[in-house]
Amino acid sequence: MQSKLLHETDGNTGSARTFAVVFESGDEPADGLRAFADEHEISAARLSGLGAVRRATLAFFVPEKQEYDEIPVREQTEVLSLTGNVALHEGRPRLHAHAVLGRRDGETVGGHLLGATVRPTLEVMLVETPAALHRQMDEASGLPLIAMGE
Repeated sequence: MQSKLLHETDGNTGSARTFAVVFESGDEPADGLRAFADEHEISAARLSGLGAVRRATLAFFVPEKQEYDEIPVREQTEVLSLTGNVALHEGRPRLHAHAVLGRRDGETVGGHLLGATVRPTLEVMLVETPAALHRQMDEASGLPLIAMGE
């Protein structure tokens, strides 16, 4: 994984940075993005990306079970869309990302990104916001959701 700071502003409400984060063959982007956010002390950001992966594990949240059903993807696919955010949970940056993957026949599969192996590249733009976002556990869903009151 390589990254580059593209832009930085320092305003009255805090600083904001824009990064390009490029993953190479064999990289694991979910872990990489979590580590990147931690290393750069990112407390709120949005991200988008595209590229390709040779395998991935996506997931679909089942409210009745309050858990995710995994969707294994064991083939080369195009990352048609990677979108998500970073917000603080228990004082640490937490990644929430979804992906839509395109198969060779044009079919797609999508869901919450649990993990993937890049081949040959995944290009992500990460845009930090000046104000922090915080997640807190929601009892009804069992998920750490963004709390607007903080």
